[in-house]
Amino acid sequence: MSKEKRHKKVIRQRIIAFFLTILVLGGISYGGYRGVLYLQETGFFERVIPKPAPKPVEEEPSEEPSKEDDSWIAVEKEVIQDDYADVDTSILSEDEVPTEEPVKDKDEEIESIIGNLDVEEKVAQLFMPTPEQVIDNSLIVTKAGEMTKDALTLYPVGGLAYFAQNLEDPEQTKEMLSNTKQYIYDACGIEPFLAADEEGGRVVRIADNEAFEVKNVGPMSEIGKAGDLDGAYNAGAAIGTYMSELGFNLDLAPCADVLTNKESEVIGDRSFSSDPKIVSRLAWQYASGLQDKGVTACYKHYPGHGSVAGDSHTGAVSQNKTKEELIDSDLIPFQDAITNDVKMIMVGSISCPEITGDDTPASVSSVMITDILRGEMGYNGIVITDSFLMEAVKAKYPDPGEAAVAAIKAGADIVLMPGDFHEAYNAVLSAVSAGDIPEDRVDESLRRILKVKLGR
Repeated sequence: MSKEKRHKKVIRQRIIAFFLTILVLGGISYGGYRGVLYLQETGFFERVIPKPAPKPVEEEPSEEPSKEDDSWIAVEKEVIQDDYADVDTSILSEDEVPTEEPVKDKDEEIESIIGNLDVEEKVAQLFMPTPEQVIDNSLIVTKAGEMTKDALTLYPVGGLAYFAQNLEDPEQTKEMLSNTKQYIYDACGIEPFLAADEEGGRVVRIADNEAFEVKNVGPMSEIGKAGDLDGAYNAGAAIGTYMSELGFNLDLAPCADVLTNKESEVIGDRSFSSDPKIVSRLAWQYASGLQDKGVTACYKHYPGHGSVAGDSHTGAVSQNKTKEELIDSDLIPFQDAITNDVKMIMVGSISCPEITGDDTPASVSSVMITDILRGEMGYNGIVITDSFLMEAVKAKYPDPGEAAVAAIKAGADIVLMPGDFHEAYNAVLSAVSAGDIPEDRVDESLRRILKVKLGR
């Protein structure tokens, strides 16, 4: 449906809600009146307020049947049967077991959901913007009221990414996330990912705010130095506990980068170690702690940001390793996570010219996503891009729409924080409508997304 039609849908919903309220109130009044008539007709009031009992008539005593005479047993059976004549005794039968409704096959459920979505709703599921990007970039969003409801009805996105500026205190955060989840579910029948970067150490959105009264678990490098498996699990479980209680269901963590370049300031102490085996073991323990508390983990930043000194936030970044060198180091944590059925992997905007032959960032490279990550490494989960607000992407694709289309074509399932959400959404929608991106390709991403959202 077009944006205009989706706007009309919002208006229709409000009109329908008004008339439903009138109908419900009228129904309650009429139902109460009919209920009194019914009770009167059935003699309910006579039973509740009984008439005075008539004076008993004295009768001559009769002899009690002899216990040797079986006729008294038959009489008592008749009395019992008369007393319970109106009772459905089938529920007491040991031979009858209640039958359960057949459970719908998980694949059938996913296909049913996809079949009920229009193309606009499908495309919206491929984006995870900030709330400001959907609602109003001139605002800092800390509530989810009518403005949020209207925006998310028009654009029922697959998820939203929150920052410290959106989170004031526990009650405000819970209400905002709860309302947001309900608005998107009402619009398309799918619950959104509600995400934040909560790694621990210097990358947190919640733990540094005293209003939340939670402890910062510290940098991952400290856990890595100790080689502490329990410490990594406990860090993930602690973060998963408070995120889940607030209403988040996705943490854009752990950082699974191997710190092979000591000059990499953007990664630095966010990495567990320079040893890929240590990173692999500790990152999985951390992810397990998150997921045991109901929060999906997202491994980042494939193919590995720890081998470059530059920062993709501020400009183009490349690393000159060959594929074989990556396999022997940076890719080990990601390959092990795939073996353990990791649900989501974030692809960084690092170019790999020795592998792709050009300066295309991995987040928009079909070689890095489709050929290697999915094809050679066997990954079947969700691929989410790193933020497309980063200069590394803007340097290659100044047009936000072009960048988003390139990412979906390359094999990404979700575009995180596009340069301009509305431009990116409209560009992907136009590409799908024109057949430049086949709708079947969008459905492939939806299957992967729904598999995780439905807990498959």
